Amino acid sequence: QVQLVESGGGLVQPGGSLRLSCEASGAIFRLYAMGWFRQAPGKEREFVAIISRGGGRVTDYAEAVKGRFTITRDDAKNTVYLQMNNLQSEDTAIYYCTAGFSYEGVASGETDYWGQGTQVTVSS
Repeated sequence: QVQLVESGGGLVQPGGSLRLSCEASGAIFRLYAMGWFRQAPGKEREFVAIISRGGGRVTDYAEAVKGRFTITRDDAKNTVYLQMNNLQSEDTAIYYCTAGFSYEGVASGETDYWGQGTQVTVSS
């Protein structure tokens, strides 16, 4: 079993930055690909970013966040991060961390392990 706990959400003005963290426990963290998804009010959950296992040499992003968001991981700390810059109102959502053995599975959200989510609100 993998337990995931997100943190770092909050209220930020347009153009501002936040860094989300997701700490994992209960498993060998480096073996898991890690991803971030988000769900805005009234919308379906959508893919945001993914990082491969074992050092994270491969990353990918949703078109809407490319150039603004960066996903990284620290295997020594069992933690994945999402640095979000130049935030806009459309980034307002609950952000979820997810983990899985399969990179493709994580990218499609077909995983068994999810955190509880952290709220990000972008508003002036």
